[in-house]
Amino acid sequence: MSAIDLHTHAFPDELAARAIAKLEEGCPWKAFGDGTVGGLLKSMDAADIDVSAVCPIATKPDQVKGIFQWCKKIRSDRIDPLPSAHPLTKKLGDWMEKFAQEGFVGIKLHPMYQDFVVDDALPEEIYRQAAKHGLFITMHCGQDIAWPPTDDRVTPARLRRVIEKFPDLKLVATHMGGWRMWDEAQKHLLGTPVYMETSFSLAELGKQRAVDFIGRHGVQRVCMGSDWPWDRQGAQVQAVKDLGLSAQDTQAILYANAAKLLGL
Repeated sequence: MSAIDLHTHAFPDELAARAIAKLEEGCPWKAFGDGTVGGLLKSMDAADIDVSAVCPIATKPDQVKGIFQWCKKIRSDRIDPLPSAHPLTKKLGDWMEKFAQEGFVGIKLHPMYQDFVVDDALPEEIYRQAAKHGLFITMHCGQDIAWPPTDDRVTPARLRRVIEKFPDLKLVATHMGGWRMWDEAQKHLLGTPVYMETSFSLAELGKQRAVDFIGRHGVQRVCMGSDWPWDRQGAQVQAVKDLGLSAQDTQAILYANAAKLLGL
């Protein structure tokens, strides 16, 4: 059974080693890959993954253009990059239109690295323009290992307010709706139209609760994600298989749901 990984990261070859080293500073986790597109492709081959969505993050407004150009450069039948916008980007509508015209189907946001609160006014123009141009947003959700656990910029409750205010926005909530905030995700997000992906979540939830989460949310809105190079892709594929779901539901999580999002 082949798979699609909806959550990976990579960097230009000349920047990858430096970026990985910087991200590893003070972090208890170390990368399992070198952060290059070539390294990602090797990992995909080993894990029997057909396609990976690469999710760069524009930490400054002036990075949007460079990331967009790089996404166009690395795009292939196996690498499906998602450009990034920044809340302070000028002419957001023009950028979103460019993304859509170039055939990109979604964008990546990370409130911690981009310094915004998910349900504040600042990112609302991104949500409006993404919905207008048919782009989904994949959003880091919950805590982040690089920030204190008290950082509440993207809690499930805040995310619920976003999806209620922007009902036409297609949203992917990473880490099963909120890393290490799963009680809140269960309360505010299960059963909503938001998509979820599995990275760094199934082991911490445990098999029984993960299966319950998926059943209550709807298997058709759950996708496999690894967060490579921070976790092994093959291990995350196996974690989905080990849930003991039906072959049809397992195939939906590993492939079909992400294929629909990515327009494959």
